[in-house]
Amino acid sequence: MPVTSVRTALPRRAHAHQRGRVRLGAVAALLVLTVGLGVAYWLISQPPRVERRPPPEVPPPVVDVIEVIRGPAAPQIHGYGRVQAERETHLSSRVAGRLESFAPGVIPGRVVEAGEPLLSIDDRDYRLALRAAEADLARAQAELASERGEQLRAQSEYQSFGRELPAERRALVLREPQLRAAEAGVAAAQVALEQAELDLARTQLTSPYRAMIQERLVGSGSEISAGTELLHLVDVAHFWVQLSLPGEALAWIDAGQANGAAASGAEVHLTSRGWPAGAERHGRILSVLPALDEGGLQTQLLVQVDDPLALDSDGPALRLGDLLRAEVIASPRDDLFALPAQALRPGDEVWRLDDEDRLRRARVEVLHRGEDQVLISTGLEAGERIVVSNLGQPRDGMRLRPRTLGSTELAALLDSAAEDES
Repeated sequence: MPVTSVRTALPRRAHAHQRGRVRLGAVAALLVLTVGLGVAYWLISQPPRVERRPPPEVPPPVVDVIEVIRGPAAPQIHGYGRVQAERETHLSSRVAGRLESFAPGVIPGRVVEAGEPLLSIDDRDYRLALRAAEADLARAQAELASERGEQLRAQSEYQSFGRELPAERRALVLREPQLRAAEAGVAAAQVALEQAELDLARTQLTSPYRAMIQERLVGSGSEISAGTELLHLVDVAHFWVQLSLPGEALAWIDAGQANGAAASGAEVHLTSRGWPAGAERHGRILSVLPALDEGGLQTQLLVQVDDPLALDSDGPALRLGDLLRAEVIASPRDDLFALPAQALRPGDEVWRLDDEDRLRRARVEVLHRGEDQVLISTGLEAGERIVVSNLGQPRDGMRLRPRTLGSTELAALLDSAAEDES
């Protein structure tokens, strides 16, 4: 009986202990959930804390500046012009005949010296005409000699007559009209002989000056008449460049003497796209033409270039019709400021920097406006720093960081502007 009671009580206690453990786990889980919800609510309910910092200071823009100086300055005057011949000749025949042949060196593009033979015309007829003229002259001279003998005889007879006759009758008796006729016959024969010699000489044509053969206008064997054009020659001593410039440029250059024997005006540097890099030729302004260019906006000048084909000197050769870029050396004026063209702002203003590196606007008086350079007479002081860079939103008084350009950088800046222009 006691044994049975013990066996029944043990399972009941184990079951009760197990139920207690389950209840404790549930309470612990509920407690963890409650704490988690409380922490989440606290995190959600708290506003975010953002640490406020002052914005970083924006550095001032970097600009290129130059220090201006006052002194003699001249504008850079550029223009374009066409090459043309100073003198060209269409050589014509003075006599008729058959063109036998051209001289061996008479080829288009070749240079011939002054007096050099160019071509020959069949001269047989003219040699015969010369012989006939020589015979006529001999006959006339013989008739004159005979008539002078007759005059001496008539004069002897008149003196033996011992009587004075009136002047008219005495002239007839002394055969003075016959003598004058014989003398005229000799003179006419002499003229005919000289003409025959001249015609014979004209069958051989020579170059009137040192020239280049531009074109042969007829072929060998052609029958030609007097006045037929045979050769086109171009003088190689000088070429002209007909240059177009703005009218205001004349105030800065020496235009030379229109009636001068030689070019005495301003020096001109000439370049061409077809020449090697750095190659140029020099010329001088000869005169100013009376008419404007076809557009009626620019003045035309003549520039003379010596030895244009570089036959006696080094350098590129000029070709007729070529378009050349010209830089005219202008006469400088005192007390001017020379600035790159990009330094001039709309409204004839420049941007300068004060002692605190702040931008200040200054109005100036522009004396010359060029594509790559401007000349200013008033509105600046020597030593001021002028901004040559562009700014997106310039404001008066804004702070800038200057970078002073040296002479080499400034020259490169002007060169780049000149290249853009060309």
